[in-house]
Amino acid sequence: MRPADSLAAPPQSLCRHAGTEEYAAFVRWRMSRRDSINRLLLARKRFVQAYPDLRSWFAASLPERVGRLYLPGEEHSRVTCRVCYEARAYLYFLALHGHTGFDYEWLVAIRHPALWEFLRCAGLSGEVEGLVEQAEKLGYSESARDRIGPLVARIYLHTLRPGVGAIGGREIDELAEAVEAFAERPDVDLFFGSGERYREEVARQYRTSLHLLRTVLYHNGRLAAEPRKFQPRRERPELRPKMEVVVERYLSVRRLASRPATVSGFADTLRRFVAWLADQHPEIESFAGVTREHVLEYASALDDTKGSRTGSPLAPNTKRGRLSRLSTFFRETAGWGWEDVPDRPLLGPGDLPRMPQSVPRYIPEGELARLMEAARRLPCPYQRAALLIARWSGARRDEIRRLDIACLDAYPDGTPRLRIPAGKTYAERMVPLHEEAAEAIRILQRLSRPGRGLHDDRTGALTRYLFVNRGKLFSMKYLFQASLREACGLAGLVTPDGKPTVSPHRFRHTVGTELAEGGAKLHTIMKVLGHSSPQMSLVYAQISDREVLRDYQKVLGPGEAIAGPAAKKLRSGELSASDVEWLKSNFFKTELELGHCLRLPQEGPCECDLYLSCAKFVTTKEYAPRLRARRERERELTEDAAARGWERDAQRHRCTMRRIKQLLVDLGEPLEEPGLID
Repeated sequence: MRPADSLAAPPQSLCRHAGTEEYAAFVRWRMSRRDSINRLLLARKRFVQAYPDLRSWFAASLPERVGRLYLPGEEHSRVTCRVCYEARAYLYFLALHGHTGFDYEWLVAIRHPALWEFLRCAGLSGEVEGLVEQAEKLGYSESARDRIGPLVARIYLHTLRPGVGAIGGREIDELAEAVEAFAERPDVDLFFGSGERYREEVARQYRTSLHLLRTVLYHNGRLAAEPRKFQPRRERPELRPKMEVVVERYLSVRRLASRPATVSGFADTLRRFVAWLADQHPEIESFAGVTREHVLEYASALDDTKGSRTGSPLAPNTKRGRLSRLSTFFRETAGWGWEDVPDRPLLGPGDLPRMPQSVPRYIPEGELARLMEAARRLPCPYQRAALLIARWSGARRDEIRRLDIACLDAYPDGTPRLRIPAGKTYAERMVPLHEEAAEAIRILQRLSRPGRGLHDDRTGALTRYLFVNRGKLFSMKYLFQASLREACGLAGLVTPDGKPTVSPHRFRHTVGTELAEGGAKLHTIMKVLGHSSPQMSLVYAQISDREVLRDYQKVLGPGEAIAGPAAKKLRSGELSASDVEWLKSNFFKTELELGHCLRLPQEGPCECDLYLSCAKFVTTKEYAPRLRARRERERELTEDAAARGWERDAQRHRCTMRRIKQLLVDLGEPLEEPGLID
């Protein structure tokens, strides 16, 4: 809000009455009916008699100056000071002719001013209509007229600077801050019936209208900064002076290379930690007094339900995130040699909660078909396109939301190609795109409205985005959460309490899984999904290895042919449920040359050299060619040993041949050479 003197009377040079003849000439020019002229002149006469010095009117209480209030126990407002209430037309005239300006408290308190008439008298109605026309081109409805006009009039009545060109970001911010400050008045009930009504209705309408005005002025080039969505201010804990200096210095360094969301996360974590210190250890004046024991005590306090808004302990990833940021803060400030901070890191990697490594959850084929059929029936083309692009590209939600209007082109063979903007990994990428998603993008391109574009928060470039309405980006919630909630409802993919069973990120897991199952190279999966390391993409390769699946089914699948000493245990079901689960997870690690060793971890390492006779050995038909080759090799070794007179070696090779022959018989595999030496 403006300084306190903006609420007092203006300077003497800008606070004076108009002469009777001057006002009478204006009224006769504007009015045709004599009774209306006389009424306005009489109202002016009474007002001047009550406040011969206009400054005395500014010095009066706000309820007196407004003149129409909600009295206790009454549902409707009524006139309480007729002199001030009926003089509003005269007061507007004073501002119109430069005699005085008005404070925002009075301009916010008067609920139904005739401001469009004032705009016409000031010659501003044409400029305002131009803003309204631009708002409609951006996608706003005809109600923009009723939102923009009163704001422009109020700013003019306060600043006395005519013309829309005189309105900038500072003027809009002053009015916005005055609107928020008015809610803190103890007598707000007198003007709007209740403080809750003012905050829920009046203040909200002001915020919406001010955002609209900012958006229109930005897109016609009159504001440099793009409009931001209003966020109510949170009560930030007051920091000790030395801690405040360190926190602000650290955040300023972080802003040089980190995303705004990252900086916001550090700010929130540090202020929460300092607030906890002030409550639990008020003797600590600076970060230099913080020890490792303090931080570990805080880590334990994060599990307390009292510190949670929901009344339940923090989620493990939330706790890890806060402690990780604290660890980074103490490590970096110590490394930089700053004053008033510990001279060594207070937390290490071993102090952070370990997070379970979850397997990506793809959408099963049947559910995916039902979901996409429902998505195609969504009425909003923007929601429909967002889900189709997610389905066929595997891009992250934020990457889809920030697609450029010219994000689509084609490969030489005509296959659509999507340019995905720099996202989590700060790298652009080009990926092939299904024709269905490409057509959804073309529809949005045709729906595109004129506008200046918005600054990309990663590159800083002025960008015309694809998912824009009313001059600003669609929210992530509207494009994905709301659309999936509706699509899952249509497809019947909801939990018993009505929540969707599919999250937006599962489209990404589905694309990765389909690529891996289709035999795509690891490099291809990395490029499509935008992974920065092979380990991220290997997750999909491991869960989608069809060779592993087929091999597993041959051993543990029902009715499959198996042979070997361990086959009896598998057929009889002697393995416990925990043992079977271990085998399912680690089956591909048990492979030997001619089969698998099913020795469990609790049994220790295998000590059997001749694994063909090991009680844990098992093999399948998949290994029949290897078994025959090994049997042929043993035959050659038998003949060589017999020729050299090494009877014991020849006997050993014959025993191995007999074991291999029995394995092949158990598998139902015919011997290629029945007459071969046994």
